[in-house]
Amino acid sequence: MRRRLFTHFLAAAVALAPLTNGNLRAADDKDSSSLPLKRIVLFNSGVGFFEHGGEVTGDATVDLKFKVDDVNDLLKSLVPQDLGGGQASTVTYGSKDPITKTLKTFAIDLTEEPTIAELLNQVRGEEVAVEAAKPIQGRILGTEKRKRAAADDKIVEEEFLNLVTEDGLKSVPLASLQSIRLLNEDLDAELQQALLLLAGDRSNDKKNVSLRFTGQGKRPVRVSYIQEAPVWKTSYRLVLDDEKQPLLQGWAIVENTTEEDWRDVQLTLVSGRPISFVMNLYDPLYVPRPMVEPELFASLRPQRYGQDMAGAEREFAEAGKKLQEKQSEMLARKAMPKAAAAPAPTAGLTFGGASGAFGNARGGIGGAYDAQNDKARSLANGIQSSAEASNLGELFQYEIDAPVKLPRQQSAMLPIVAETVKGEKVSIFNAAVHPKHPLNGLRLTNSTKLHLMQGPITVFDDGSYAGDAQIEDLPAGSERLISYAVDLDTEVVQRVEGKPNQIVALKIVRGVLQVTNKTERETSFTVKNSGRKEAKVLLEYPLDPSWKLTAPEKPAEKTRDRYRFAVAAPVGKPVELKVAEEQLNYMSLGLTNIDDGSLLVYLRSKVISDEVRKAVEEVRSRNAALQELRTKHANVEQQIRVIGEEQSRIRQNMSSLRDPNSELHQRYVKKFGEQEDAIEKLRIESLELQQQIDAKTKELADFVAGLNVS
Repeated sequence: MRRRLFTHFLAAAVALAPLTNGNLRAADDKDSSSLPLKRIVLFNSGVGFFEHGGEVTGDATVDLKFKVDDVNDLLKSLVPQDLGGGQASTVTYGSKDPITKTLKTFAIDLTEEPTIAELLNQVRGEEVAVEAAKPIQGRILGTEKRKRAAADDKIVEEEFLNLVTEDGLKSVPLASLQSIRLLNEDLDAELQQALLLLAGDRSNDKKNVSLRFTGQGKRPVRVSYIQEAPVWKTSYRLVLDDEKQPLLQGWAIVENTTEEDWRDVQLTLVSGRPISFVMNLYDPLYVPRPMVEPELFASLRPQRYGQDMAGAEREFAEAGKKLQEKQSEMLARKAMPKAAAAPAPTAGLTFGGASGAFGNARGGIGGAYDAQNDKARSLANGIQSSAEASNLGELFQYEIDAPVKLPRQQSAMLPIVAETVKGEKVSIFNAAVHPKHPLNGLRLTNSTKLHLMQGPITVFDDGSYAGDAQIEDLPAGSERLISYAVDLDTEVVQRVEGKPNQIVALKIVRGVLQVTNKTERETSFTVKNSGRKEAKVLLEYPLDPSWKLTAPEKPAEKTRDRYRFAVAAPVGKPVELKVAEEQLNYMSLGLTNIDDGSLLVYLRSKVISDEVRKAVEEVRSRNAALQELRTKHANVEQQIRVIGEEQSRIRQNMSSLRDPNSELHQRYVKKFGEQEDAIEKLRIESLELQQQIDAKTKELADFVAGLNVS
């Protein structure tokens, strides 16, 4: 029922719909001119440069249509140029104020999707005509909700519209209303416009942009801009022939997602990646401002208070201090020299102004038109110079010779290369890719003058499909390996063998034994070719910088992370290749911290020199003497501990005897005295041994610290 209440408003909105194009230019406008699309430069970074060109006569307006999402790029990059002495004056387009803000400007607010009751409360006091059981006309007093009993002892709420009529107050259930009509024509029109705005916001996904050119006579104009565009892509076909060089076909894949057909457009495809971003210039931006309310003071009776004399004295002193500071500041200002007059601001760049204008006769973009020097003054000079360069790092381009025709919202494949290239068939083995079979591949040399952009390659061999491959960017003159199928005719067996570590060098530097160990490993490849003709097999092997290649002397190829070894595999005869590597490890060991067993291992090494051997043997000898003293010292300390334990036992026994004059007590006393004499001698001996140990330790440390032999 509520939905039917809007029937009147929606019918009016439909009736007024044709009038909503008032801010769009009519197709038969005498001042309106079309400007065909002449040139497109597509980048593989997701943007495109578009250029329109044509002629206008007198004061003319050019209309272009864009998607709403593209308007921000247009506002950021649009450059209109009058090349015949005229001026590009203004660019107009439909505004895009946030719809919620626009809706709030109407007398009836539809931003929160109001219900019928909420809508009627907004127009309280207005006169309406209501169609119910019988027609009622009156002014809206308001709406209210009432509860009433329903079936099954349920309580339901019902909304009522309260009206003031000529017959008095009347209350009508909203559920019984068939229609409501506002009798205030101005308010009714406001509601209709708000509904039209809502309907237009859902369908208005395209915008007209009008460019105004002012001048005299017929003259050329140009409009260029940057717009989001799909990334153009490349794909290749490679035809192999045993008797001829491979044939390479390359295709560029482009999509026309613009709002117009491309008719005889000059198309350039560039691999450059210009920095591009989107900034919201289309949506109106509003700065929130604070709400400042005036202060309100209640009327109060005047009050009288006694003064604090101490406080009055402080206030008087502070007031005098502030006055003195203010006078000093004023004197300082008077003493300062007057500032030089600021220069007058220079005139900014304006559209259609008399001086410094966009499109003026001299010094501006699009001055007096000269066909011969047009290209030199072109806005796209920077783009053109980059595009004309054959290769600037990873920057390259394809110029499509023939004009391109492509309807809107359609895609096309455009030929960019069709030439023979250099190629050599190879089989590529990598155990990480396939542990048994290599891949059929090709050493592809870009013998064309073009930079081949990365993309897929479909390979045809012997007149049929052979597989798919992929290449990275391939500059002219460079080569890459590609692989496209498993080579089932060739089999590779890979075996890894390890060898024990070897000591290859020993030397002593300032008492530190420096040991150099060598680790070796060997990988063997056995290649068997079961095909019909000899095959060239490339064996890929991981490149580890910490290992040195010793055999073969050098690889056929070397990349950042792998070696490639070339093997010629005849039919039916296995071929073996061994790859040997070595790794050197270094250890530094303090001579005084090495046990005697490890020193013996180093003494038996075949690479030890006589000087190092003599020094190590001397260290062993001194270590042995020092160890003997430490053993003696440990034995003396052990004897002291044993006697101490015995004395503890004697003390316990003596404490249990009641008669101190007994024979047993006397014997304990005598033995205790003998043990004390023995402990005293042992402690003297321990001290002497410790002194000898310290002296020998220092002698050994000094001797070792001075060792530098190799």
